[in-house]
Amino acid sequence: MINWQDIDTVIFDMDGTLLDLHFDNYFWEHLVPATWGARIGLSQQEAWTRLSEQYRSLHGQLNWYCIDYWSDTLQLDIQKMKDELRHKIAVRQHVPEFLQRLKQLEKQLLLVTNAHPGSLNLKLDHTRIGDYFDATISSHSLGKAKENHGFWEQLRQQQPFLPARTALFDDNLNVLRQAQREGIAYLYAIEQPDSQRPPVEQGEFYQVRQFIDIMPQATETVSAN
Repeated sequence: MINWQDIDTVIFDMDGTLLDLHFDNYFWEHLVPATWGARIGLSQQEAWTRLSEQYRSLHGQLNWYCIDYWSDTLQLDIQKMKDELRHKIAVRQHVPEFLQRLKQLEKQLLLVTNAHPGSLNLKLDHTRIGDYFDATISSHSLGKAKENHGFWEQLRQQQPFLPARTALFDDNLNVLRQAQREGIAYLYAIEQPDSQRPPVEQGEFYQVRQFIDIMPQATETVSAN
């Protein structure tokens, strides 16, 4: 259980944490290879083999998350393709209730994502979850990915928070590890980021199955800021 009185700031990742990662997995692993392959004369499997190598080479770098980079590299309109697939964007179960309860407790709520601003804006427009947050930040505005050295210190300069009284929820273990190195005290992984895939088993960080499992009680007092 989480002692919410010890926490003033709660930072959330977006894809795989608040939103079902199925949208992104389907987009990058199926739709993009199929579309790109058709354009250059490769089967979807052949295109996926080539693309997966490029994905791995950029893993953890800002370009991996950059719509502009992939649009230029693959000569595809990635933003338009995402817009046309927006019906697959889905909020994970109990997310609105959880965010609303934290707002009632007057927590500082930050949405911090590696998603490109174009993707962030699309998903906020589709889901309306941005209404719950004090600020929504794309790592592109800071010039480095969340798993890169110094990201969280740089974020603090833009959105002040006390690491010792901050919780971070993220499905990316490398992000959680970097946040841990930079002093964020309360770190939580997501057990099943993609609803269409099996749970991710790891023991490094406490895993949240559903947000209702850690819902603060309505009677909890507001923490002192």
